[in-house]
Amino acid sequence: MKLKDASLLIVDDDEAVLIAVKMLLKGEVACLVTEKNPENLLNQLAKTKFDLVILDMNYKSALNTGNEGFFWLNKIKNHSPEMLVIMITAYAEIDLAIRSMKEGAADFIVKPWRNEQVIDTIRQALSGKLTDNKIKFSLSLPASQIKAGHDYSGMIGSSELMEEVKIKIDKIAATDANVLILGENGTGKDLVARLIHEKSNRSSKPFVAVDLGSLTETLFESELFGHKKGAFTDAREDRTGRMEAAEGGTLFLDEIGNISMYQQAKLLSVLQNKQVIRLGTNQVIPLDFRLVSATNIPIYELAAESKFRKDLIYRINTVEIKLPPLRKRGKDILLLADFYLQKYALKHKRPATGFDSDAMKTLMMYSWPGNVRELQHTVERAIIMSDCETLGVSDLDFTSIEQIIPESSTDTLQLKEIEKETIARVVDKHKGNITQAAKELGITRTALYRRLNKYDI
Repeated sequence: MKLKDASLLIVDDDEAVLIAVKMLLKGEVACLVTEKNPENLLNQLAKTKFDLVILDMNYKSALNTGNEGFFWLNKIKNHSPEMLVIMITAYAEIDLAIRSMKEGAADFIVKPWRNEQVIDTIRQALSGKLTDNKIKFSLSLPASQIKAGHDYSGMIGSSELMEEVKIKIDKIAATDANVLILGENGTGKDLVARLIHEKSNRSSKPFVAVDLGSLTETLFESELFGHKKGAFTDAREDRTGRMEAAEGGTLFLDEIGNISMYQQAKLLSVLQNKQVIRLGTNQVIPLDFRLVSATNIPIYELAAESKFRKDLIYRINTVEIKLPPLRKRGKDILLLADFYLQKYALKHKRPATGFDSDAMKTLMMYSWPGNVRELQHTVERAIIMSDCETLGVSDLDFTSIEQIIPESSTDTLQLKEIEKETIARVVDKHKGNITQAAKELGITRTALYRRLNKYDI
């Protein structure tokens, strides 16, 4: 069917979107009907024979999970199985695109859109060029995300804090600057490191990741610098170090805050001279890699306590990225929860399709000390253990239910009061053991002592 002969129904509760679509398609189609209330959708289908429906995915709930859109998509397909449906949403998540295709949509558009692409998508749907197994997600992305190097499909989140992180990544990636990524455990530091590499001019070269926290003193030099056969007792063959392996690409040093002063001195020397000598040899090997480091430890406090070399911080930290904890990312929590729900329901062949309102409220209230990694494990565990389509609060087995802040307290407690309560509880949990309490809180002993004095605990 040609576009000029088509009848279209547009369903979106945003008046501005409806006006924009009217202006865009005016004179392009034979009939165009707009509808703000999805409750009237089936009545519209009964009154008029439409060739295509453009359907928004989010309405009154403002949760932006797309669940309402999927509900109405299923209603349309039950009423008119052959109806062409194009889904629209403000959140460019590939999992939503895949799910909408699986449930019968012809295509998927992200707003704000590019006008010529919307028309082209509609035209192809009407001409029958779109098939069930062909996802043309790239055609629907906004112009700002179509440009090479702007793919953030692996980084789920639309909060202001995460948008700032994405902007930083784009600016940094194009340079060769060394990057230090700071953030709590589970915030996605490794993902950011890989994105910086993938968007850089070194993307075709190796990305070599090293977990420094897992290396012993004896393995540190061998792993990073390499060794010659016979250099030490267990050196049974020549080994290329991780730094050599990253030649031309990116070297990612994770948990850099955990290395000893001796290891810091060795690392600093290599980074300053941009050359390395394998253990057991005298051969100098020049190095060319982009350095990205990460830590969950308050590295500046360590430096103030003379536990981390300031000159090494200057060397590894040309530019810094701070990743926000999940508890500060607002409704990103629900976006991530929905993403993992779909992922693990498919992987484990379970019936779950969403969360009920109480479960979503609880997800938002929980403080997520383990951040995204903890959310991922929580959702996967719920998927495996539940036999229901809709997950409830009872399905969510949190690591520490004490981390849920009562709803009333979020409106009345000051941040300082919350911090004081948390510190007092953790110190009490460890029966006054400051070392263990500081470790759980993610701060140094000195920093914890300062807070204990500050709050008179």
